[in-house]
Amino acid sequence: MTGAGATTLGPEALMAWCAAHGVAARLLRPGVPTPTVPSAAAAVGVLPERVLKSLVLFVDGHPRLAIAAGEDRLSYPRMAAAFGTSRRRVRLASAEEALELTGYVVGAMPPFGHRRRLPTWVDARRVAPGLTVVAGGGARDALLELTTDDLLRATEARAADLTEPKPGDEPRSTPPEEIER
Repeated sequence: MTGAGATTLGPEALMAWCAAHGVAARLLRPGVPTPTVPSAAAAVGVLPERVLKSLVLFVDGHPRLAIAAGEDRLSYPRMAAAFGTSRRRVRLASAEEALELTGYVVGAMPPFGHRRRLPTWVDARRVAPGLTVVAGGGARDALLELTTDDLLRATEARAADLTEPKPGDEPRSTPPEEIER
C-alpha cells in the first residue's frame, strides 16, 4: 500500500521531530528487538505498565491514534464511546495502512512524529501526567524514553477510558478534563 517513492521513517526522523518540537526524549537502543510490550520492558528494565503502545485506528473512516500502556487491551466499546460512535464504526488499521499513514512499521510505532498528524487519544487509566515512559522508537530495536507531560503536550491528546480495567485497578487519579494539553 505504500506508494512508490514513499520511505519508511526511522529513529533519526523521530529524533529530528522531537528536537523541532521541543520534546526532551532519549533514544534507547537496547541491542535486541523490542516490538512487544514484554520485550520492550525486559530490554530496558522497566515495568510493562511504563511501556506505551501506539495503535492506528479508523473511526467512522477517519484515522486516529490510541495510546495505551502495558499489556492493557483496548476495548472497542469503550473506544466507541470515547469517539462518540458505534462499536462497528471502529477498527484497527492494518499494518500496511498504519505504515502508509505514519511512516513507521507496526512494532516500532512512536506516539508522534508521523508522516501525517493523527488526532490522538490516550488511556486515562494509565497515561497520566508526571510519568517517565518508553514508547516505540521508530525501529523494532529502538525505544523512545520521554515524560507523559511531553507526550500529552506534543500530541494534544484527549484522555478517555480506552481499555478494559483489570481486577484490582484503582480508579484513575486524574480526570481527563484536568489533563492539560
